[in-house]
Amino acid sequence: MNLAEHVAGSTGSRGGRPSREAARHLRERILESATELMLGQGYGATSIEAVANHAGVSKRTLYHRFADKGELVQAVVARVVEGARASSLDAATEIEPREALRRFGLAALRAALTPQVLALYRLIVAESQRFPDLLQAVALSGGRAQAVRTLSALLRRERPELSPAEADFASQQYLQMLVSLPQLRAMGIGEPMSDEECRQWVERSLQLLLHGVAGLARPAC
Repeated sequence: MNLAEHVAGSTGSRGGRPSREAARHLRERILESATELMLGQGYGATSIEAVANHAGVSKRTLYHRFADKGELVQAVVARVVEGARASSLDAATEIEPREALRRFGLAALRAALTPQVLALYRLIVAESQRFPDLLQAVALSGGRAQAVRTLSALLRRERPELSPAEADFASQQYLQMLVSLPQLRAMGIGEPMSDEECRQWVERSLQLLLHGVAGLARPAC
């Protein structure tokens, strides 16, 4: 046991095990190290040993909390997604649905442009073909699915004639409109958007969404 683990353990129970709070801090320190290394130098280049050394713990301590590297990256992705999650604008009745869609859109776009989310996006693009664990971790995080559920509920309040399937489809498209080009610009393909440009982008995307869904509930010719 190194010094960091000894300090954590010294706050534990009489049996020598760290307290629940100390164990939580130890797990968070491991995740902070894994996040920094994986997003900074890549998934393939980050070993379990490197994460343990960076966190100041033994490999045995790390493996006690994460069974393997796949489980560790799942926790890292979940941490990034949770840290940048858009505000919890659920289908609350006190918010007019169109305004809620606007606010949610702006929050989602800002979340997509945070440094850690952009770094995770780069990592997935660069390494997911070689390391399927990355895509599995993103799927398990559930971030996009939760955003679609929230948007779909808001959209059906605004346009009650939409079926659940139609609202889900439109919400998927709205999310894609919101984040795709702004993320590319933030990564260097063009100039990053200013805050005012982001607001205008959300407003025009919302207008396109609401005009577009008007035809979804009508049968195709």
